[in-house]
Amino acid sequence: MTVKVKVKPAGPIRDKERRAGILLHITSLPSNHGIGTLGKEAYRFVDFLKRSGIACWQLLPLGPTGFGDSPYQSFSTFAGNPYLIDLDLLVEEGLLREEDIDDSLLVGDPRFVDFKAQFDHRFALLRRAYERGREAYAGEVAAFQKENSRWLDDYALFMAGKKKFHNAPWQMWEQGVKLREPASLEAFRQEMKDETDFVVFTQYLFYKQYKDLKIYANRQGIFLIGDIPIYVAQDSADVWSHPELFLLDEQRNPILCAGVPPDLFSADGQLWGNPLYRWKVHKESGYRWWMERIRAVFERCDIVRIDHFRAFHDYWAVPYGNKTARCGRWMRGPGIGFFEALRRTLGEKPIIAEDLGALSAGVGELLAASGFPGMKVLQFAFSPEERSAYLPHHHKKNAVVYTGTHDNETLCGFFIHAPDKVKAFAGAYLGCEPQVEVLTWETVRACFASVADLAVIQLQDVLLLGDWARMNEPSTVGKNWQWRMNKGILTDELSEHLRALCKIYER
Repeated sequence: MTVKVKVKPAGPIRDKERRAGILLHITSLPSNHGIGTLGKEAYRFVDFLKRSGIACWQLLPLGPTGFGDSPYQSFSTFAGNPYLIDLDLLVEEGLLREEDIDDSLLVGDPRFVDFKAQFDHRFALLRRAYERGREAYAGEVAAFQKENSRWLDDYALFMAGKKKFHNAPWQMWEQGVKLREPASLEAFRQEMKDETDFVVFTQYLFYKQYKDLKIYANRQGIFLIGDIPIYVAQDSADVWSHPELFLLDEQRNPILCAGVPPDLFSADGQLWGNPLYRWKVHKESGYRWWMERIRAVFERCDIVRIDHFRAFHDYWAVPYGNKTARCGRWMRGPGIGFFEALRRTLGEKPIIAEDLGALSAGVGELLAASGFPGMKVLQFAFSPEERSAYLPHHHKKNAVVYTGTHDNETLCGFFIHAPDKVKAFAGAYLGCEPQVEVLTWETVRACFASVADLAVIQLQDVLLLGDWARMNEPSTVGKNWQWRMNKGILTDELSEHLRALCKIYER
């Protein structure tokens, strides 16, 4: 499906060794050009992990992002994000010149990604690289396109459509292209050939740089943990090119949309808006599209976290057009049959199941039947009023423990905002003073100490950063996915401290 990587180590979930990981998305790395990329800072981060005794680097989804800049709402489940292509590496290859790049157009506050600036100015630079390199790299690009044609041809045409129709959702495109009528599609393909060639070239650059980084990480003994969203974006090449796989009407609008029902955190629930699957159609094909999707993620990563695992048991379905997730209903997912098909098709794979939230007994039974490790988030543990399954003394080996995920506050932010009784309980449990920075470090220590085979810590938590560095606040748009770390913040002292924790707790 994608560029093949020769280095294929065994996954830490399968061999059951105790390991530690850091959660940091690539966009959060420092760089000279406004966003973290696949360049030298990514290699330096791998070196930091190795020095620190950390064996795993967990990433967020790597697809090209659209409205809201969320990696969980991508234009393609197979493509890579052009924002992650490193410009300095393109300069080294002769595809760009230093004078081509005006950092003032790409960089605002160095603590945050300015996604609008990236959208407005990065593609012109990539276009320049394409014009300089299209002939010299023609053979390599053609081989790449042939190997990835099952998804790449449709994706390139989809992105050409976004260009042609002024970034409008594909449901608003010219009717013949929208409905993929053969004559209209062929005429459109001929009209937009230069644009589709450009899109293919950028995907070649992404996967070339990503492949090199993955090989380097694996040779340093670092496993990459990928993330696969349960749903795909409505405005995506996946839905446009495979409408038969989704619950759409004749005009290709969703019939039902994904979300979660109201709970203690949200009176209206969460309305995600993703189209739901026609699971019967998927099953009849042996889940072929899903198998290709999962195979592609495993070609990029050594371990994969499946987001919103519970939807394989049952999922919340909201009629299209509703403004909230209140008026939905539960529908049955594909169940254990899906994972039996996965094992038959791809063999045993190291998978982490995101089993968070209010879960029914059936979800627990499905998790047990799958054999996958679930997740334990320590921010959910310190409730003095009730017995929490997230407290470390309830953990089991076949699990992954987190200080928090990308959807949580940072640990410091959590303890700053926590009621005094929560801080007091956490201090009593952890054996420390109920002060924010002390509680944060001791929670990190508890994460390392857990019996769970894998412990993952957000980088913001070992850096003791407040909620200004939070990655995502669910159900909000416009302020998420932006945090970046400063250059030089990963000190030798921090590395030594993490290495000491790995040694004490045999990770």
